[in-house]
Amino acid sequence: MDKPVNVVLDVRFFSTGAGNEPVRDWLRELGAADRKTIGEDIKTVQIGWPLGMPLVRKMGKDMWEVRIHLHRRTARVLFTVVGDVMVLLHGFVKKSQDTPKEELDVAKDRLRQFRQG
Repeated sequence: MDKPVNVVLDVRFFSTGAGNEPVRDWLRELGAADRKTIGEDIKTVQIGWPLGMPLVRKMGKDMWEVRIHLHRRTARVLFTVVGDVMVLLHGFVKKSQDTPKEELDVAKDRLRQFRQG
């Protein structure tokens, strides 16, 4: 029998004022294999938090990214941690070496909205 895994962080999706969950919607657009890989990497963060490179990189004050390697491409999920909750702010497939400023700006804006509650 498997020993229960100690989960350090609960995971929540950022929700807009209208009740939309952009990261959940983004995940639904991906194939099953990509969703599985992303889910496994997020689970690794949940169990092992705090983590650093190569899986997690700090992107600024109160913001980190999960660095996910998919088949022939790379995805990122930007998140914040509040207490023992990991809030998934933004997800995207990378098309360039650096995390695009526009993608980071989306996550920062959602973090602001989340804090305003």
